[in-house]
Amino acid sequence: MENKTDLRTKIKKIRTGLDPNQSGKIIIEKILSHPVFVNSQNIMLYYPLRYEINLLPLMNYKKNFYFPKVNKDQLLVCPACDKFEKSSFNVYEPCSVPVSPDVIDLVIVPALAVDKENYRLGYGGGFYDRFLALYPKVTSITPIFKQFIFDVLPREKFDIPVTYVISD
Repeated sequence: MENKTDLRTKIKKIRTGLDPNQSGKIIIEKILSHPVFVNSQNIMLYYPLRYEINLLPLMNYKKNFYFPKVNKDQLLVCPACDKFEKSSFNVYEPCSVPVSPDVIDLVIVPALAVDKENYRLGYGGGFYDRFLALYPKVTSITPIFKQFIFDVLPREKFDIPVTYVISD
């Protein structure tokens, strides 16, 4: 089995040849009809990187949306706002003031890949794993292109599986 670093490099390269728009529309429709989304009021999204599924259209629905902001080794939960700034990780983060993570019903977690037990291969910081470990009652969804669902991925003792995986 390939290690996480090699898999990340390989998957990022494959993603550059994909058009996330068509598959993204299918995934958005599936999220919108998923009971967890329907029944959640406070949802944490991520701001999409290039070649990631853009879930920002979900914000057109009457929910409260939040975005993560990295502070040292933790994710802060910040309300959606009109202004985002690029972080040191090259990710757009909201300029709003953080709130208690306890408000979150659902967190949508980015990934490069997932396996059949819902463990994900992230970008290597462990931020979402730490967040999910601290808030185990929060439901989580990872949207992913079906070609990035593996039978098994390498994992560490601190890796936390997401609750649901939604693909095209």
